[in-house]
Amino acid sequence: MDSLAILSLGFAVFVIVIIVKTARIVPQRSNYVIERLGKYSRTLDSGFHILIPFIDKVAYVHTLKEEVIDVHRQACVTKDNIQVGINGVLYIQVIDAHRASYGINDYRYAASQLAQTTMRSVIGQTSLDKTFEERAKINEAVVQALDEAAAPWGIKVLRYEISDIELPTSIKDALEQQMRAERERRAAIAKSEGERQAMINVSEGQKQEVINMSEAEKQKQINEAEGRAQEIELIASATAEGLRKIALAINEPGGKEAVNLRVAEQYVKEFGNLAKANNSMIIPAELANIGGAVASITDIVKGMSKS
Repeated sequence: MDSLAILSLGFAVFVIVIIVKTARIVPQRSNYVIERLGKYSRTLDSGFHILIPFIDKVAYVHTLKEEVIDVHRQACVTKDNIQVGINGVLYIQVIDAHRASYGINDYRYAASQLAQTTMRSVIGQTSLDKTFEERAKINEAVVQALDEAAAPWGIKVLRYEISDIELPTSIKDALEQQMRAERERRAAIAKSEGERQAMINVSEGQKQEVINMSEAEKQKQINEAEGRAQEIELIASATAEGLRKIALAINEPGGKEAVNLRVAEQYVKEFGNLAKANNSMIIPAELANIGGAVASITDIVKGMSKS
């Protein structure tokens, strides 16, 4: 009875081993490379598969997901003989499990080493300033070179990114001085531009002020001239109207006598003022005949009124 139990247990273990060796479940986005008696047989895609026990075996397991490989720091010399340390990150993907298994021993290590050597080559053709300015172009050049070299390995190089660039201390100091000088230069230019603009604004303001003052003076003169013209016109109109009324008054009854009296009064008044203002004076020859002078003036007025 004990021997039968042991035999049964052994048979159960054998069956379990046969099932384990026979049935294979391949996960999603994975490939199993199967060898039959040490020779490549086929590649299993995701799903359930049956193998021949003790004849077929899973030789390699590959994931088809994108893999990230850290490319360790390496010393590179730029075109202008400056040594820099560069870290990078490489993104690859297995696209052919058969070639990834038999094309190279370790495609991850090979891709990392190839990325380092390619980076040294690309940096050697680039100046230090361009190393910082053209990272995208450098990354693209590395990816192109790696993809061509890794094609026989059954992998696809998706992208490469420079994660860090380490510079020597002396170069850092020189770059800091250069950047400081550049900032000071830009500040000086900005200040001068501001002062120039301020001077332009002031001159424009002064120019506009002069223009406004000249326009105001011009308008003032025009207004004064128009005022004087209107004044002269009003005075002339008033004088003409006065003379017209005097002429009408002379032609009325008693008008001639009134004019004679008014002229005589003005004659005497002005002669008296002349005597007060001067110590010596010239006496008209007709002074004794004031009436005759008045009559003469009256005749002149009368003649003007008739004309």
